[in-house]
Amino acid sequence: MSNTYVAIMAGGIGSRFWPISRTAKPKQFLDLLNTGKTLLQMTYERYLKIVPAENIYVIINEEYEALTKEQLPQLSDEQILKEPQRRNTAPCITYVCDKIYAKDKSATVIVSPSDHLIMDETKCLDVIKQGIEFVSNNTYLVTIGIKPTKPATGYGYIQYEEEGAHQGFYPVKTFTEKPNLEIARTFLKSGDFLWNSGMFIWKAKTLLRAVVKHLPEVAEAFREGQHHYGKPSEAQFLSGAYSQCTNISIDYGVMEKAENVFTIPAQFGWSDIGSWDGLYEIFEHDYLGNAVTGKNVKIYDAAHNMVMVPADKLVVLQGLDGYCVVDTGDVLLICEKEKEQELKQITLDLKVADLDKYL
Repeated sequence: MSNTYVAIMAGGIGSRFWPISRTAKPKQFLDLLNTGKTLLQMTYERYLKIVPAENIYVIINEEYEALTKEQLPQLSDEQILKEPQRRNTAPCITYVCDKIYAKDKSATVIVSPSDHLIMDETKCLDVIKQGIEFVSNNTYLVTIGIKPTKPATGYGYIQYEEEGAHQGFYPVKTFTEKPNLEIARTFLKSGDFLWNSGMFIWKAKTLLRAVVKHLPEVAEAFREGQHHYGKPSEAQFLSGAYSQCTNISIDYGVMEKAENVFTIPAQFGWSDIGSWDGLYEIFEHDYLGNAVTGKNVKIYDAAHNMVMVPADKLVVLQGLDGYCVVDTGDVLLICEKEKEQELKQITLDLKVADLDKYL
């Protein structure tokens, strides 16, 4: 697959995993699953199985360059794409696809988050190979959908339709951002909605044409990029380009508007591990349903809790049901698991209160 490339997006700050995930070291750079490897390392190794090492790019915020090189020392400087500002996924994906297209006009690009869990990598890679084949001779934009197992409110949803299906891929009808519980239940019952995995497959030129059509201001910002990629002027060019881009996701900016979008319903043990509740579901539980990381945790009359504390700290839990208890040494978080979506607002409040050192 010499013309197939992977773009791993690793620039997020993981605010819903605060206080473990911090601005200086977000969740993709952490060994959250106690495997001895970080989420970024696991993602990189997954794609090494289907594309050459030199075809894997990692897109980061420039402040994470040292962390990325430390965890993936095999990457060349050319494979580490540094964003000067956070502008969501549309500018990020346009940048990496434009840079790859400058190198290889026939390139197929797999876009992947860096911080998701894949339990069955063989099945996942089989689906991706199907996607590569599907877009090889067509101008399709493919998004991988996950068959939902519950009415999750932390995921985006993709609605697809049977008419126009081809090779196991279905035309996308609608995209919906994270719904409330009632709407999520309706989606699950309907049978034609999938979770949005954030994984995409397309020809680089197909994506760039879609950006020109649906996000012309972003396309214009990167119009002269091919004169700068791989040269000393690239960083200065990017600074100017990103300053012209609005903060917009590829889903909202392109995928919701394009007419050539397809999805494939898939099941390969996927989780975006986007929250403490998501991590709770992955971890092993005791007979009361507690998921515990920490050697000296004593539990009395407490159930369904997510507990992550330092190994050398004695923690006694009594009477709590359905809580997150997370201790990082300088921060102690105790919150209801089902209200953990509020963590984003909590971190914003801390910033306003000049408590940035804890973020």
